[in-house]
Formats: sequence, C-alpha cells, structure tokens
Amino acid sequence: MNRRLVPMREDCVYTSCYCEENVWKLCDSVKKQRTAPLEHLFVIFISNETRTVPLWKQKSGHGDLPVIWDYHVILLQADQLDSLVYDLDSTLSFPCSLKLYAAQALRSESDIRPEYHRKFRVVPADSFLLNFASDRSHMRNSDGSWKMPPPTYAPICTAECQMNLDGFINMDPAIGWGVVFSLNHFLQRYIGSTSSASSSSSSSAAARS
Repeated sequence: MNRRLVPMREDCVYTSCYCEENVWKLCDSVKKQRTAPLEHLFVIFISNETRTVPLWKQKSGHGDLPVIWDYHVILLQADQLDSLVYDLDSTLSFPCSLKLYAAQALRSESDIRPEYHRKFRVVPADSFLLNFASDRSHMRNSDGSWKMPPPTYAPICTAECQMNLDGFINMDPAIGWGVVFSLNHFLQRYIGSTSSASSSSSSSAAARS
C-alpha cells in the first residue's frame, strides 16, 4: 500500500491502559479515512482463563522481562503475505510484521507454565466497531476514583449497550464475538507457522493494558 493504514504512532489517539479503546480508534480511523477495506483488519484480544498473559517488548517492561497483562489488544492487518501488527504499547516498530511480533513479543510457550498460556480472540474490525461498548467501570476503584486517567473523549457505546468488554476478554469460545485460538493455531492461521523463538519465564507484574 502506498498510503499509510493509520497515522504515525505519535499521531494516533492513545491513552495508556485503555488498549481496547486505542484499537477501536485505529479501526475508526481506517473506516473514516478509507485507507483499507475493513475486512482485511482484525482486532486481537489476548488473554486467558486466569487473566495473566506475558508479553515482551512492551513500553512498561524492564529489560527483557515480560509484562504480565490481564489482557491486551492489538490490531492485525491480514491482507498481504506478511500480516502486520499494530501495537501502540510495544517498543517494536509500528506496524510490525506478525512474524517478528511472534518471535519478539509473544515468544514460545514451551517453557511457560500453563496458567500463563495465551489465547487470542480474533474479531473482524467491522464487528468490533459495531458491537464494542465500554463505560470504563473496570478502571474505577471501589471508591469511584480512576485506576488510570481515562480518555478525554466520551465512552464508546452502542444504542443497545453501555458495557460488554468482558465478552471480548473472555476466552470461552461459546460466548462473545469472533473466534478464539491458541497461540499455535493463531500463528498457523495468520503466518502459516508457529513461533520458534526461545521462551522466557513470566516474572514481572503490571497493571491493565
């Protein structure tokens, strides 16, 4: 493509710890600017049953230690031979090839304990734009204060729903939107192979992505 899919990283709408809304804004930008057909874009929720998923090459990480998120959200462009990942929280390039992201940010699960194994809910971008809603209540403390400052724009909602974030984070394939994959099946689907990078143990902790 001669035209950029989304703005440069520094020009994207971004709020720390609200990755799902950051990706919604990326999808919305593509739709409004018509930089690519939405059917080539997929929103990827990364989580698991224990909501402890390690990711490397994150801005909030330290050295080569992973960050442990309860969930994380990235955008996948799968309209060419080498699928591209858009992750505004990564130290890797923006965009980054899925092959490189798999090797550097996801890594192998061969030496990771089962409770840290990642699952991937793949949601078509047009479905995400149409259905996603968040009143940001998950980011409030019990006293009503914010865990992290929210975006300055109004919460994203639909005519029917104010909050359905858990339907995207939950990795039960019987509920929610899209299709749920294991790491290996996700990589086989979008790059035709699994990650062969060396794995690291999950030892650092972090707040919500």
